[in-house]
Amino acid sequence: MAEPPATKVYHDGCPGCAMEQRKEEHKGIPYREFLFVAITTLASSLPISSLFPFLYFMVLDPFSSLEQIRDLHVARTEEDIGFYAGFLGASYMIGRGFASILWGMVADRIGRKPVIIFSIFAVIVLNTLFGLSVKYWMAVTTRFLLGALNGLLAPIKAYSIEVCRAEHQPLGLSIVSTAWGIGLVVGPATGGYLAQPVKQYPHIFHEKSIFGRFPYLLPCLCISLFALLVLLSCIWLPETLHKHKGLEVGVETAEASTTQESAESHQKSLFRNWPLMSSIVTYCVFSLHDTAYSEIFSLWTVSDRKYGGLSFSSKDVGQVLAVAGASLLVYQLFIYGWVDKILGPIHSTRISAALSVPIIAAYPFMTHLSGIRLGVALYSAAMIKSVLAITIITGTSLLQNKAVPQGQRGAANGIATTAMSLFKAIAPAGAGVIFSWAQKRQHVAFFPGDQMVFLLLNLTEVIGLMLTFKPFLAVPQQYK
Repeated sequence: MAEPPATKVYHDGCPGCAMEQRKEEHKGIPYREFLFVAITTLASSLPISSLFPFLYFMVLDPFSSLEQIRDLHVARTEEDIGFYAGFLGASYMIGRGFASILWGMVADRIGRKPVIIFSIFAVIVLNTLFGLSVKYWMAVTTRFLLGALNGLLAPIKAYSIEVCRAEHQPLGLSIVSTAWGIGLVVGPATGGYLAQPVKQYPHIFHEKSIFGRFPYLLPCLCISLFALLVLLSCIWLPETLHKHKGLEVGVETAEASTTQESAESHQKSLFRNWPLMSSIVTYCVFSLHDTAYSEIFSLWTVSDRKYGGLSFSSKDVGQVLAVAGASLLVYQLFIYGWVDKILGPIHSTRISAALSVPIIAAYPFMTHLSGIRLGVALYSAAMIKSVLAITIITGTSLLQNKAVPQGQRGAANGIATTAMSLFKAIAPAGAGVIFSWAQKRQHVAFFPGDQMVFLLLNLTEVIGLMLTFKPFLAVPQQYK
């Protein structure tokens, strides 16, 4: 005789139970909560790559606010720029790698909301200080601290699937991935349009103004002001973590008690949870690829055509990235739901990874194009690549969060963020070094110049694709 379904028990004063009751009463998509998820994720991700379009000029320019050439004697030649730009770009990820597991554990202990609020506050302060940097070491330090104190990614992923019913969880995580991806695209667009405003908009900004002394402050300040508005909106952010009063253990999950698999997962170490760890490894490889791609794309487009680049200005790069960001928004709103419903997270990840390879391979040959043909090819490739990348990240994130119960999601996402941050710290530094090396080998017979850079990017993508198959990837029970 079949056992009757277990009755859910709700505890007074528990924010997690209140959220569970709300989900039972309102079975539709929680638009307000998803909006909070989107804007907080966007505010956190905007500073990460906003410096990429002007990083080349920041390191090159002997009269910039960092004064590297006069004070630190770096980037003595144009070919060396990628080397030093890479280490500055990597400092954020190194900081995040040190602290992400801690932030995930804190989010599991005291709640998602306090960590989210503190992270947004850190963005406001440290991103502004980066725009005011007057030395190379100051820029590296503020970026490192920004990564270490911005612990939002782990709790926001857990939060995005805790504010909605099971059937809407793929949409919740896709909002995080898409908002994060848009931030990584709109951030550089903001940097490209607003960096060096005295030079770009001399009729508006005077040379003796604060933006003349700090040519990279304006984009940082605009991002910080947006983060301030998001911080104020967090007042209405509901908590989702279960905190049952009178229990020795501070967290008890209603959803974890509904299945034997989740109960067992609670008791075993996250590091012995192979479905979780295998999806994290795959996620890290794709993250390494995406970060290296973001930096190489910006460096490649602004480098001189004699070195295999496109000789774009930072404003031109910002425009390309802005269009790519708009394509992500359209994709998330109208297409991704169907993709996940038809293919699921695993098949969509595999197909997206396979389709990325020919797109990346085409980039170095675009230097032979000009005018409208170059514009159509470059914009189309950038938009498609952004959509494919966000599909991959969302798919692997879904696998991670489905592999653990609520009480472990913060820590699990913290482990994923730490591992991913270490890979992303390697990516800009490695990409910068490889880019500088490629600039010096323009006339060799075997994959000259930037062809070698994009070949190595594709090899990384192929490795990630291989990791989505057995025996490398263990699939959570609900996807078997």
